[in-house]
Amino acid sequence: MSLFSPTTVGAVDVRNRVSLAPMTRLRAAEDGVPGPIVATYYAQRAGIGLLVTEGVFPSAESRAYPGQPGIVTDAQAAGWAKVADAVHAEGGIVFMQLMNGGRVTHLDITGTDRIVAPSAIAIQGETRLADGTKVAYAVPHALETSELPIVRDEFVAAARRAVDAGLDGVELHSANGYLLHEFLSPASNQRTDEYGGSPEARARFVIEVAQAVSAEIGAERVGIRISPAHNIQDVWEKDEAETRATYEALVSGLAPLGLAYLSVLHADPASELIQDLRRTFGGTFIVNSGFSSVTTRDEAVSVVEDDIADLVAVGRPAIANPDLVTRWEQNASENEVDQASVYGGGERGYTDYPFLQG
Repeated sequence: MSLFSPTTVGAVDVRNRVSLAPMTRLRAAEDGVPGPIVATYYAQRAGIGLLVTEGVFPSAESRAYPGQPGIVTDAQAAGWAKVADAVHAEGGIVFMQLMNGGRVTHLDITGTDRIVAPSAIAIQGETRLADGTKVAYAVPHALETSELPIVRDEFVAAARRAVDAGLDGVELHSANGYLLHEFLSPASNQRTDEYGGSPEARARFVIEVAQAVSAEIGAERVGIRISPAHNIQDVWEKDEAETRATYEALVSGLAPLGLAYLSVLHADPASELIQDLRRTFGGTFIVNSGFSSVTTRDEAVSVVEDDIADLVAVGRPAIANPDLVTRWEQNASENEVDQASVYGGGERGYTDYPFLQG
């Protein structure tokens, strides 16, 4: 296999084995509508085999950040339809990451009367509001057992809107400390019902969401992203045996569904745990080596050639290089990321990075 060879991801054919990692960019309007600038950004990167969007909120109370786009209203769906059209016009493939922020938000961001989580445990620290001020995270509402189907069905409805808007599929965000990930960790999930207390029980809700979304739009259009032992936003997974048991339960529950892919964020994708999860899953496998280091061309090439994964998710190099795959094919130089403009703002650091000349 070669990083630059085509492959199939679920229901779609992709031109190479590079994937755009889902990255928060915060360029949507106040009403959560992705505008023309968002369509331009993704269309510029359509040469990447599989584009995965930033996390998109499926309900008002699941919005995590000012400037985050949603897929709740007709106007938001219409904005995403323009994104999909722009990507497809360039021959690209795009999945929407669906993300319930869980307790990683604030009432002044959601505009609702509560934030939700598996248990009433707040994150230690602060979040930033639209005006730039910082506020402490609040103690969330612990979802009642009877409320879980409502949250599940928000993912289902969002997936349907995304596919109807023309996106090629969705990715369920079960990583990085957001709601689905919060269910997986005993640090954030201290429930006493059938959704807490054991690895199998903590994995139950994530599996049920994947089952329901797959039933709605077809499993071949559904991916899922996980980050075992990433230890971020107070979702602690520091006990190796507990973490392995949890993710084995999760992936064993997902494997029969025939999902489009499993995407794993982990510092060591070749580790025994991650490769065991790959074998259990049995389908298309994407790895992302994490936030701590930038994925290089050589690393991406070797991940595929050494059969560590089928595709490689790439973050910051794809921000700064809209034509990243062309540059990597030619072993050309790369633009550097302007870190100050990654989150929020306008065209600067978003759609103004130069392409290769000639």
